[in-house]
Amino acid sequence: MQIGLNLRPTAEVKADALVIPAFEDGPPRLELPPQTWIDEVYSTGEFTGERFALARLPQPEGLRARRLVLAGCGKRVDFDAAQLRLVSAAAVRALKSKAIKRVALVLEPFMDAAAAVKAAVEGALLGAYEPDRYKTDPKKEDSRLEGFAVVIPGGANHELEEALRRGRVVAEAQNWARELAAEPGNRLTPMALAEAARAMAEAQGLACEILDQGRMRQLGMGALLGVAQGSAEPPALIIVRYRPEGAPAPAPHLGFVGKGVTFDTGGISIKPSEKMEQMRYDMSGGAAVLAAMRAIAELKPPVAVTGLIPAVENMPGPRAQRPGDIVTTLSGKTVEVLNTDAEGRLILADAMAYARRLGCTHLVDLATLTGAIVVALGHVYVGAFGNNSAWLDRVLAAARAAGERLWPMPLDEDYLEPLKTPFADIANVGPRAAGAITAARFLKEFADPAPWVHLDIAGTAWLEENKPYMPKGPTGVGVRTLVELALAPETASAGETG
Repeated sequence: MQIGLNLRPTAEVKADALVIPAFEDGPPRLELPPQTWIDEVYSTGEFTGERFALARLPQPEGLRARRLVLAGCGKRVDFDAAQLRLVSAAAVRALKSKAIKRVALVLEPFMDAAAAVKAAVEGALLGAYEPDRYKTDPKKEDSRLEGFAVVIPGGANHELEEALRRGRVVAEAQNWARELAAEPGNRLTPMALAEAARAMAEAQGLACEILDQGRMRQLGMGALLGVAQGSAEPPALIIVRYRPEGAPAPAPHLGFVGKGVTFDTGGISIKPSEKMEQMRYDMSGGAAVLAAMRAIAELKPPVAVTGLIPAVENMPGPRAQRPGDIVTTLSGKTVEVLNTDAEGRLILADAMAYARRLGCTHLVDLATLTGAIVVALGHVYVGAFGNNSAWLDRVLAAARAAGERLWPMPLDEDYLEPLKTPFADIANVGPRAAGAITAARFLKEFADPAPWVHLDIAGTAWLEENKPYMPKGPTGVGVRTLVELALAPETASAGETG
């Protein structure tokens, strides 16, 4: 899709659809002949400005655009860049058709222009995505959008051009994460994910290393290998490195760790068959990390970043890990595996320990880790846990700037007690109560003492039904937060947080 800025006056913008943000507070002022129609649809109640509602006027008098579209934005007081991103996405999704190939969105003048440009572009690209790669219907191309423009009458500048570039880079990376997550388990095996990472790294000028089963055995990654041993597909630990030019030696080194279970049956503790097909999404954290590394390579923040993705299949084969097995992790700690379906924390334990060994000073992991976080937060917020309040605050701030919703969760020492076992240093599960918290508390054992944040994305990594702004399927959650975190000036100068 072509993305650009349109600097012409609104009346001179050529597009199949010219989209005007409209609010519940009253009709927008166009000061052109279509204003009569705008006032009328408001006065009759045909259109109220309700969020995601659309009103369309074909062949509007006084405009060069083929259609004028009012896009409902809700209450003006609540409207910000995050809401604009959703409205832009919803408008694109609603307008895609044979007749509508080019959409132009007029920015609200009261908004910060750079933030608005970035959000509008991200929304358009995210809204245009469809998880239909394997559909053979030739008509699917008819609904592809060809062009999207952000209308800023009066002129552009370097800041706006850069905002547009960032929005495009980040949204395209997020869509790539969605493409990876949408791949079925028979096509995206651990080694296939590794090859996708290698190809991306080569294209973006990043260093990429793949640790195979033999190397992981030499290193002593017993937790990761234990999860993988039931599958005929070999595991891989994917390592992608970004190094900025001229970064000072004591600067922070970010470690992004993403769970990469390409398919999760639960192993011997097998899952119910209902909705098991959704376990293709169990590598969404890994996909988010890879996509963030892709965007970081293009945007070039002044901080070192290493992405690590432990990639495995969790299968109930004849050599599969058994409940009650005890494994020795890379850190030297021993773990009693009470439930083989609590596998994500095992592979993350070894990956985070290895991230620390590689010199990462600040860690963030993303994982579709627990159903318990869905019980706690539903499908709205990502659960955020941390061992360092300053680092957690930075991640939360990055998420707010990126328009992703995180909610801080407790991680008191009391939650370690349920993980105690007489047979090993720690068990991989405790009682059902507070399952998301005890899972995070398990991970803390392998992140300490590095400042670390765990993001449990199990409730937000995919949609089970279509939304106005996004189709059913993977969301790519977490990509924008990681990129924003790497780009934040305070991250590059953080040093050791207290």
